[in-house]
Amino acid sequence: MTEATGTPDSTDRPGVEETNPHARTVRRLAAAMLRAAVLPGALAVLLCTVVAAFLVGTPGLLGGLIGGAVAFGSSLLTLWLMRSTADFHPMFVMVAALGGYIGKMVVLFVVVTLLRGLDFVDVRSVALTILATVLVWTAAEVHGFRRTRTPTIVLPGRS
Repeated sequence: MTEATGTPDSTDRPGVEETNPHARTVRRLAAAMLRAAVLPGALAVLLCTVVAAFLVGTPGLLGGLIGGAVAFGSSLLTLWLMRSTADFHPMFVMVAALGGYIGKMVVLFVVVTLLRGLDFVDVRSVALTILATVLVWTAAEVHGFRRTRTPTIVLPGRS
């Protein structure tokens, strides 16, 4: 059971052996960030899609849906990357997080670039939905991270 959120952690179950306390903390943070970000992210996609459909019509609707799916998927991929590298050395986790961030930006840029030639999709709706969703998702992740009240500074001699 996590202290800050009161939700069960997978390593709190009997029979699940804790091998790395750092990994446990990273998984706990990823779970808290996911719980905090899913609903605001979905609401951002819904709001952007409705506004784009109202302003542009069907191309805006499709652009909002595509942008929302891409932003939602890339944000989920970031949290998956965080969880999957939790067992590695903390410096590698930081490298993976930065690599994931750069990879996410490249994927979002490629998607927007590839959609520019399609007439039935409004590229501005795609881009603005991606931007809004990623910003809302990231803000919600930060809020979820802060709510865990997990110390993130490791003092020398204390591992």
